[in-house]
Amino acid sequence: MRLTVGSLPSFAFIALLIVSLAFASEHDHKYQLNDPVTLWVNKVGPYNNPQETYNYYSLPFCHQSSNAAHKWGGLGEVLGGNELIDSQIDIKFQSIGKLWLCSAENVDKNSICDIELDEAKVKQFKDAVESSYWFEFFMGFVGELHPDKNSDNKKHVLYTHKNILVKYNKNQIIHVNLTQESLKPLEVGTTLHMTYSVKWMETNVTFARRFNVYLDYPFFEHQIHWFSIFNSFMMVIFLTGLVSMILMRTLRNDYAKYAREDDDLESLERDVSEESGWKLVHGDVFRPPRNLVLLSAVVGTGAQLALLVLLVILVAIVGTLYIGRGAIVTTFILCYALTSFISGYVSGGMYSRNGGKNWIKSMVLSASLFPFMCFGIGFVLNTIAIFYGSLAAIPFGTIVVVFLIWAFISFPLALLGTVVGRNCSGAPNNPCRVKTIPRPIPEKKWYLTPSVISLMGGLLPFGSIFIEMYFVFTSFWNYKVYYVYGFMLLVFVILLIVTVCVTIVGTYFLLNAENYHWQWTSFFSAASTAVYVYLYSIYYYSVKTKMSGFFQTSFYFGYTLMFCLGLGILCGELNCFHSKFCLPAPCYCCFF
Repeated sequence: MRLTVGSLPSFAFIALLIVSLAFASEHDHKYQLNDPVTLWVNKVGPYNNPQETYNYYSLPFCHQSSNAAHKWGGLGEVLGGNELIDSQIDIKFQSIGKLWLCSAENVDKNSICDIELDEAKVKQFKDAVESSYWFEFFMGFVGELHPDKNSDNKKHVLYTHKNILVKYNKNQIIHVNLTQESLKPLEVGTTLHMTYSVKWMETNVTFARRFNVYLDYPFFEHQIHWFSIFNSFMMVIFLTGLVSMILMRTLRNDYAKYAREDDDLESLERDVSEESGWKLVHGDVFRPPRNLVLLSAVVGTGAQLALLVLLVILVAIVGTLYIGRGAIVTTFILCYALTSFISGYVSGGMYSRNGGKNWIKSMVLSASLFPFMCFGIGFVLNTIAIFYGSLAAIPFGTIVVVFLIWAFISFPLALLGTVVGRNCSGAPNNPCRVKTIPRPIPEKKWYLTPSVISLMGGLLPFGSIFIEMYFVFTSFWNYKVYYVYGFMLLVFVILLIVTVCVTIVGTYFLLNAENYHWQWTSFFSAASTAVYVYLYSIYYYSVKTKMSGFFQTSFYFGYTLMFCLGLGILCGELNCFHSKFCLPAPCYCCFF
């Protein structure tokens, strides 16, 4: 009986993300007669641990020259742990007249090199086989485990021959596929003859559609994806109706009473003495929130992240960013830097309207809060990657580049935004006068406490996105290419609407419990969506993946924590920002 380690058939693997790959002239994607076709090697690592990757030559493969050319990609590629090295396998492009052909003849069997196995090399290869190592210039497994007929032990074998199939259209290479064969046992003292063959095949697929073969249409466009969108829209309709009912029936009749001028304060106080619930805290609801500088910073950062996500999704829809390695990451970093003005503007306006005085602290915190949270997590993960010798370790030069982008673009724009927001915010225009003496907050039932309202507030927003989270997680952690950014845009809009509706209802219940410290509770009731996403990530890790080891576990939960922090800040800001427009009665006016 044959035992194969790995979740994919070991005899057919498609080249992964090297379709430009097919390295068509690397600049204009067109070849001329006898142009060399460079085959780059990238990385190796355990198949079940996507982030645990190492240099291709960390395994004792054929390394024909120590001076092999390196190809350094953009910022996103480097952050993604890509290090392309010339394999120095000789492949040339040829043409005959007006008929474009790739090589006049197929290469039946050429030698790459001979590997003499000693004890150290055998151990390296065996460890790689047992961990289901895959390699990328092509996606394939290093070797297999076979049962030994003469014992209960499993026999380690290594592929020694690579069949390279190149599909071309005129003068452009479209696809490159790999199959492997000729399994040889890994035994000390033997010599492995590593060989390759190249076969050329014409295809009708155009260069513009070359990437479609890597898109999993049945997975991403499954009917459950459409059903989840429909279900979320139904939730939006229900919540919008609920909020409208609360605002129109409960609050409308009281607006005139609490918007009277100061000369009618005596009758107003008499009316209030007969009221209960949220109406009793009209004189306290506009007190500046606790930790104003921090709340202003997270609200400003959330506004920036909301705009950032929207921009990246739109650019991905228009520009098909999924084709380029690291294009999404590069776009995210650059758009973050360029949208930093929004963070400072929103933060400065909110801080000014609430009477803030410590402007230096406010400006610095607004500009550096989220970047430094990400830096803290990234520093820990980078230290782990360096210790393991992984390609996931970010080079020092790349760290310097990212820091310079923040220091010379993001930080100044955030400071400028804070100054503009401060000067454009205007004076507070609260419809109710704040009382001198704070009203004591009565004890209420447990389900009306801020902590419970905050936790409950994230349930429905999470319910509106958790199906999409499955597709996003599967794309990031299981080698699938996410391309349905139209779905993501719809889900993002639904998340905005559901979050605003839910937090309005939560704020109403809190004020009805006569608790006027509603600003932070309102923020956390929306931000708690990220808590449920993180809990879902634990379930996904345990049930949907086969990840193992300290390295991959650290990166999985570290990246997820970074994502959830951003999501929580974004969702928390939504309620604060939209309260200004969605809460017309005095107690529900925006606290900006």
